[in-house]
Amino acid sequence: MKGLMYQLKSVRKDKFCIMSFLLPIIVAVALHFVGSIDLSSLGEFHFGVSEQGTNDDVTTWLERYGTVTVYPEQEELVAAINEPSTNLIGVETDGDSIQTILSGDELEMFRQTANTLPALYAQREMAKQARVQVLERQDMMSGYQNIFIAITLIVAMFMGCTFNAMNIISEKEDGVALINEILPMTDRQYMIQKIFVGFVFGCLSAILTAAICFRLSFTGAAVMLALIVLSAFVSALIGLFVGKLSDGMMVGVVYIKIVMIVFMAVPILNYLIGAGNKVLSYICYLIPSSATFEGIMDLANGTASTAIKDIVILTLHCVLCFLLYLIVSKRQKKHI
Repeated sequence: MKGLMYQLKSVRKDKFCIMSFLLPIIVAVALHFVGSIDLSSLGEFHFGVSEQGTNDDVTTWLERYGTVTVYPEQEELVAAINEPSTNLIGVETDGDSIQTILSGDELEMFRQTANTLPALYAQREMAKQARVQVLERQDMMSGYQNIFIAITLIVAMFMGCTFNAMNIISEKEDGVALINEILPMTDRQYMIQKIFVGFVFGCLSAILTAAICFRLSFTGAAVMLALIVLSAFVSALIGLFVGKLSDGMMVGVVYIKIVMIVFMAVPILNYLIGAGNKVLSYICYLIPSSATFEGIMDLANGTASTAIKDIVILTLHCVLCFLLYLIVSKRQKKHI
């Protein structure tokens, strides 16, 4: 118990570990707010008219092309046009035609629209003969937001690798590793303590991230929890490997970066170009994060069709990594 408390205190003092724990949660909050913003409205036209400077016919005609705001006074219209946060196009009648009012800081698209609007109004009778079909435009973020969420969750789940690796490397540099060898603590107890720290913090970070990004049913939540637990366990074991193989902090950081790049790049590669290539998909499953990514994407799309397959693959990774760690530890002990 004392050894476990020491491990927790070491993590609390390590700023790199704290940053790794909080980063996925912060990114999840940002993605949650970005997802609630309707980016498709950025390309809509907004017109402003005054009650005295225009008539109902012009207002009705403008509503065909965008939203129209009617201001009681001309001064209010001018103030709204000059507001830096808007791209409002002011419109007023000029005899049988219209003229536009701009502040000068609008985007080029809105400037061109304002310059074309009087000519378009002059030919409005001819325009009535044309049939206009407005095609539905997909949300700009719909195809990418789920990918961002999945990658953020993978970082959270596999951050146990960072915890364990940095903890072991710090013990080597501080000389604590030598003290651990003479303490009355078995290899099994040492391994359990290390796995526990990375596993628990990885699970906690991933659960908080998932709670922010998803609203799942009971079945979906159970699948997500299984993905988190299995991925965090694999990550904790990989962290032990990285810690044992690293001779110093800089080497350890390089190894961690390589692991995280592989964990993020391979699932994305499989998702983008491996859908029609079964051989490539099977090869990508050699990286545990591929199954995790697939399961998260399924849940994000409202299904769980690959849940059993992904859980089985992750379970196999857990067993194989655990056995491999035991073999490597025994061989190192024999060499000593």
